[in-house]
Amino acid sequence: MKQSAAELMDLAKEKSGEHRRELMHRVADMYFQFGPRIDDPELALFDDVLSQLAQEMESRVRAELANRMALARTPPVRLIRTLARDEIIDVASPILQLSRAVSEEDLIDLAQTRGDAHLKAISRRSNLPTSVTDVIVDRGGEGTLEVLLANASANLSREAHERLVDRAVEHPALQAAVVRYAKLPVDLLNEMYFVVEARMRNVILQRNAQIKPEELDEALKQSRDRLANRKTVYPPDFAKAEKTVKALEVRGTISPNVLVGFLRSGDTTAYLVAISKLAGTDFQTARTIHERRELDALSIVCKAAGFDRAIFITIAVLVLGRENNPMGRAREYGEIYEALPRDVAKRTVRFWGDRKG
Repeated sequence: MKQSAAELMDLAKEKSGEHRRELMHRVADMYFQFGPRIDDPELALFDDVLSQLAQEMESRVRAELANRMALARTPPVRLIRTLARDEIIDVASPILQLSRAVSEEDLIDLAQTRGDAHLKAISRRSNLPTSVTDVIVDRGGEGTLEVLLANASANLSREAHERLVDRAVEHPALQAAVVRYAKLPVDLLNEMYFVVEARMRNVILQRNAQIKPEELDEALKQSRDRLANRKTVYPPDFAKAEKTVKALEVRGTISPNVLVGFLRSGDTTAYLVAISKLAGTDFQTARTIHERRELDALSIVCKAAGFDRAIFITIAVLVLGRENNPMGRAREYGEIYEALPRDVAKRTVRFWGDRKG
């Protein structure tokens, strides 16, 4: 190494512009040839010379150097920091994605100060800590967040997961990535049900079918904590409808046929109070399903309550009202209703049961 240090000093004296690029490559070759250990004094010398040369090179050459140094076992730390902070993404990207010499503090700082191109590169790193992903979730655009969610080794905090769901509710382009993200807490996944398209709802139901009982209890607790402060605005006739349904409960005469009667008589609020009680969901969820004519969600509620298929179809037709071909649509969803396992419906409704608004 002493000989290499002397050669290095001689090479560093080269001042001709046309030789500087070749000089940098020769110094880099020498570095990899000798493979200095972390405690070798020559490592600092390599670091000084390569850092100085990198500052003098055009971006294409810096990118070549970055690709070589990204997987170095004992990389020159100052050089790595310089390359990682390069404004040209082709230079910074290999270092941000692969180099173990980039500290957590540097990653946080870069995530806070650089744009989406750099955030995407950071998002591809393996085993990203929550301190970094928290910043990425706050600052990253939809494309960046999709890259982050595709990184199975990235670690996200509960708070980051909640912010992801809140952002996905407002940005449909992000919803598929969030729903398909395997690490998303299941209670947050179920919050997405009423904002995603049908094929994504099937993904949610499939995940619900795989929940273990102990996981379900913890997920429901998390859901209650998150939704506790949400408020429901009740319709003016809510108290009257609740009193009517309560009287039916006391007499033991509340039944699916009573729901059908409420719908046919136009007593929508009493219907919503009754179906929410029979299915174990809350009033706001029942109202959302009814107002949006969400037949797939209605099928889940009715299956959880144990209604037979004929009752579901009758309710579906009445909910659809004069919409084109209500019977055809109801029968179509009737097939789905038959295939839906009741235990999956009951698990799903439990997540809806604590919604406050």
